[in-house]
Amino acid sequence: MKRRPFDTRYLLSLAISVLAALILGALILLLAGFSPLKAYGAIIEGAFGNKRHIGDLLEYAMVLCLCGLACVLGAKVGIFNVGGEGQLILGAIFACQVGVWMKEQPGWLVLLCAALTAMAIGGLYAFIPGILKVKVKVNEVITTIMLNTVALSLCQYLAKGPWKNPNKNMVAATGQPSPEHWLTGLIPGSKLSTAIFTAAALTFLIWYILSKTSVGYEMKLTGQNPRFAFFSGIKTDRIILLSMILSGALCGLVGMFRVYGGEHIYKSSISNDYYFEGLMLAMIAAYQPLPVVGLSLFFAVLKIGADELQYIGIPSQIYQIIQTVVIFAMAAQNSILSMLQDRRKEKTAVKAPSRKGGGDVE
Repeated sequence: MKRRPFDTRYLLSLAISVLAALILGALILLLAGFSPLKAYGAIIEGAFGNKRHIGDLLEYAMVLCLCGLACVLGAKVGIFNVGGEGQLILGAIFACQVGVWMKEQPGWLVLLCAALTAMAIGGLYAFIPGILKVKVKVNEVITTIMLNTVALSLCQYLAKGPWKNPNKNMVAATGQPSPEHWLTGLIPGSKLSTAIFTAAALTFLIWYILSKTSVGYEMKLTGQNPRFAFFSGIKTDRIILLSMILSGALCGLVGMFRVYGGEHIYKSSISNDYYFEGLMLAMIAAYQPLPVVGLSLFFAVLKIGADELQYIGIPSQIYQIIQTVVIFAMAAQNSILSMLQDRRKEKTAVKAPSRKGGGDVE
């Protein structure tokens, strides 16, 4: 198989989109009566001003990156997993309850069981829309959206009912795993934990599988042309189901990381639409693993750094406007790439010598 060279034009179009978004954001700040330099300076200061902020930035980027990669796993085989939010919160609540049930067990055993439980629950929940897609051709977007609602309602019931925290002041929260079972924090005061090392390893593994192995090639071929892949001998149904299960398992593991690394308890705010943000990043990154990593860091800088805006008198709504503009501009990078390709073709056509009437026919 001939490998495709790294597309520098894609990176150029993405860079142009980011620059355009920042310029538009500056114009919005000027119209609102604020200094763009002070605002952007405050965002940088808020993101990198101290170790705690850097830790929170890396933790947030890790969550976005893993959620984006979970979406990539489904998209590679042509299936759109919109149910990652439900898979994440189910993985979180079951992993948390494992810690509650196993309070007297060694820490390594609790973490292992919690991680395996979260992955199993997330994978099983993703298997449902996957099997419906493969066997009866039910649209996975509809089923995954509906299953998100089911998962949220189930978690609300468990957190308010049979698994409710003994502290009656806490609403929709489960019991808390023992502090001895929490993932080790890396930066005091921040939510960054040793989960980031596992996340880095998983990111490399996913990139390697998708880019360097025959399985990755089969996934790509299944997504691009399922009929051709099927008649080539690829078991497309099995590939699709495997991709969905892995996507759901990764989302469930993110939920476990959130409980044992960041929040140390399950509550209704364990996921603030993290998967939908990761899905958006995956779409902007054209479902490529490495751009997902870079975009996750970029959006983490914006998110964590924006907390500093309030200290210089800029409302937080301004950040949301800037973020929206950034998303629109970066989403338009495909159009920018097409424009660059069209211009290149036009220049090539102009430089090519005319062949009309150029020779005798023998």
